[in-house]
Amino acid sequence: MFNKVLVAEDLDSISITVGQVLEELYISEIHHAKYCDDAFLKVKKAILDNFPYDLLITDLSFKTDHRDTQLTSGEDLLAAVKKVQPDIKTIVFSIEDKSFRIKSLFNDLGINTFVSKGRNSIPELKKAIQGVFDNDPKILSQELSHALRDKSLIEIETYDILLLKSMCRGLTLDETALDFKNTGIIPNGSSSIEKRINKLKIFFKANNNVHLIAIAKDLGLV
Repeated sequence: MFNKVLVAEDLDSISITVGQVLEELYISEIHHAKYCDDAFLKVKKAILDNFPYDLLITDLSFKTDHRDTQLTSGEDLLAAVKKVQPDIKTIVFSIEDKSFRIKSLFNDLGINTFVSKGRNSIPELKKAIQGVFDNDPKILSQELSHALRDKSLIEIETYDILLLKSMCRGLTLDETALDFKNTGIIPNGSSSIEKRINKLKIFFKANNNVHLIAIAKDLGLV
């Protein structure tokens, strides 16, 4: 079983419960962090001490407070940790249910398993930890398995997400074209961008741009 595990969770009750699960699995060293910045510092220090973490369990959402933070979400934490310790095992333990966001965790951030917080989440988390240790990562809940098999979002590309985010910011077509040119995003012509928006409206069966943005938000794309 894993020797050293880090739990990134800002709610004490959940952090304590996860800690109990780890203790039941006879994990010898368990550390906790309420802020993503703190979790990242712990990971870097563990590497410097030549005793790195074997597993990171993290939530996705962290409430903001008076403290200024650089890493504000589980995605930010995972991306940062993967840069300094690419081989670390990772489990996301979250209430998130948006299929695109879950898919991106596997495809873009290389997580091992996602466990959804809910009625049976503690037994599922325990199985997930054992499964990751045995190199048998899997989605445990039926709903999440269905979400990952969903092909409806397979055609959506990173470019589309950037375009939808620009629309959410209220940028006009010309402003988006200029922004894309300045940041090196291609294609960046007004005509190409307009065609892409129309394609997205057809794909999502959106009546107009406002409807398209609403659908994108509901799906967790932006």
